[in-house]
Amino acid sequence: MDWKKSKNVAVIVAHPDDETLWAGGTILSNPSWNTFVVCLCRGNDTDRAPKFYETLKILKSEGIMGNLDDDPEQNPLVENEIERTIMELLPSQDFDLIITHNPAGEYTKHLRHEETSSAVIKLWHAGKISSNELWTFAYEDGNKMYYPKPIENANLYSKLTRRIWLKKYSIITQTYGFKNNSFEAKTTPKAEAFWRFANPYEAEEWLNQFEAFKMISFNS
Repeated sequence: MDWKKSKNVAVIVAHPDDETLWAGGTILSNPSWNTFVVCLCRGNDTDRAPKFYETLKILKSEGIMGNLDDDPEQNPLVENEIERTIMELLPSQDFDLIITHNPAGEYTKHLRHEETSSAVIKLWHAGKISSNELWTFAYEDGNKMYYPKPIENANLYSKLTRRIWLKKYSIITQTYGFKNNSFEAKTTPKAEAFWRFANPYEAEEWLNQFEAFKMISFNS
């Protein structure tokens, strides 16, 4: 893939700051992309919502927020509700590239990240959204052993230039206002990684394998 080529890109995330933490450097490094960011939660958050829209200006992107429940208890959402919200917020259903969460999340453990990934993959597989390919964030935290870090053997792995990383870090600490010793600031990756899927059948199979593994782990 020619990363520099102009293309229509949808970034679908659960929370304001996810777009920056996990893909902000990639977005900043590709100013020719027409990027639209869908954030599913916190649209009515009077603190985070304005910061999200300010971030979009820095990323030279457009976007919109939804109001899915984001209670700290992380009660599961109805799958159809997530899919319906995504469809309502997307300005189009046809893209060159869609970027979203990993079914396993980026760290242990955030249910909304997992649910968002599952919903996007299922919509793609069902033909309700169209994309030439799908990238899912590729990060892990060793089951809370360390801050999330990019997976070096993922399909796509790119070290950010110092200039791009500093701009990304500035969004996290100045635009969003997270303190330098916060989880978000300490996490802010200096490289970004993605699992890449060329067709929805491949992504659906991968999702099914993950969900089967999760079920086995739950029952053991």
